[in-house]
Amino acid sequence: MTTIIKNKIDDKAIVKEYFNAKGFDRWRNIYGDGTVNKVQRDIRVGHQQTIEKVVKWLTDDGNLSNLSICDAGCGVGSLTIPLACEGATVFASDISSKMVGEAAEKIKQAMKNPANVRLAVQDLESIRGEYDTVICLDVLIHYPTQDAAKMIAHLSSLAKSRLILSFAPKTPFLTVLKKIGEFFPGPSKATRAYQHKEEDIIKILQDNGFKVNRKEMTSTSFYYSRLLEAVR
Repeated sequence: MTTIIKNKIDDKAIVKEYFNAKGFDRWRNIYGDGTVNKVQRDIRVGHQQTIEKVVKWLTDDGNLSNLSICDAGCGVGSLTIPLACEGATVFASDISSKMVGEAAEKIKQAMKNPANVRLAVQDLESIRGEYDTVICLDVLIHYPTQDAAKMIAHLSSLAKSRLILSFAPKTPFLTVLKKIGEFFPGPSKATRAYQHKEEDIIKILQDNGFKVNRKEMTSTSFYYSRLLEAVR
């Protein structure tokens, strides 16, 4: 059921409900090694490419084992696990209790002694603490830019020196492609997907004391994600 507050759609409630229900199995398969269709396999490849780019950025810096990292919107642990295996101290959270449960199982399978990982069921605005690096991948697609701005502002307050974000970029071509996709909704597709202009996200980062240091773009047939590393 769509949740509405004062005639405004409550995207956070929708996301929580979706990823604790029909969306959980869909995305667990996409992020894992379950059987998927052609489109889902393409999204799996694209998402994994984004993960690998972030891990490479951090490992290339040569100090990952000394860092505390917040993985905000951790999903099933696709980023948390490689970072923790490299020695980083990781706090990982997700709005979906089912996603966090799946992440916990995957972490147990991947690490004999995951003492450097802490998991929690939380939305982004509820995260507290201070971390060397805060990372939020493929989450902002679920929220309009005005809500994303509030989330980025809060995540910025948690980051000592670096914030890494990914989002679906808003360009004329991708906007048309998204509209075409809306004609084929499918029974397990997320109800809403938001694109963001890159200049808007950069302005939000600047307003919170960050400047963009590195950029990457991941493009497959069905997955488009702009990756930004911003530093103080």
